[in-house]
Amino acid sequence: MIIRLAAVEDLPAIMVLVKKVVPLMHASGNFQWGNDYPNPEVFNKDIVANQLWVIEISEQIVGFSAITMDQDPEYADVGWDINESAIVVHRLAVDPDCQGLGIAKNLMKQAEIVAQAKGINILRVDTNSENIATRMLFPKLGYQFSGEIGLAKRPGLRFFCYEKLL
Repeated sequence: MIIRLAAVEDLPAIMVLVKKVVPLMHASGNFQWGNDYPNPEVFNKDIVANQLWVIEISEQIVGFSAITMDQDPEYADVGWDINESAIVVHRLAVDPDCQGLGIAKNLMKQAEIVAQAKGINILRVDTNSENIATRMLFPKLGYQFSGEIGLAKRPGLRFFCYEKLL
């Protein structure tokens, strides 16, 4: 298993993975992603900003996440000070054929490595209220549930927020 920063050449494989994951998300009632989001433009911005990480197994991309400092304004609704520096994980996905191999866990651990390298001790993440897998994963990794929000960019959906202090 290799974790590395994504490159522009990875975009086709990333989009194949998105197209594989979205129908399964929808089948489980999770409509956080769709045909409009995430899209190649979003991922390209992540790549240019050196904040999109991928995991490869046998030279195949089997997971990715954006490890950013981008905090949605709605995070303040759970009592977070969005003006303080935090590492925030967005756009986390794992190939359904590779679930159970620790891919999501390793991507979340990479967020901790990035935080430590930047001297930041706050990690934050949000997930759709219907995403059972991440709602189970984040507490196992030491994240504390902080509350529930709505996001203007995804109207009608509810998101659970989690935070971890290093």
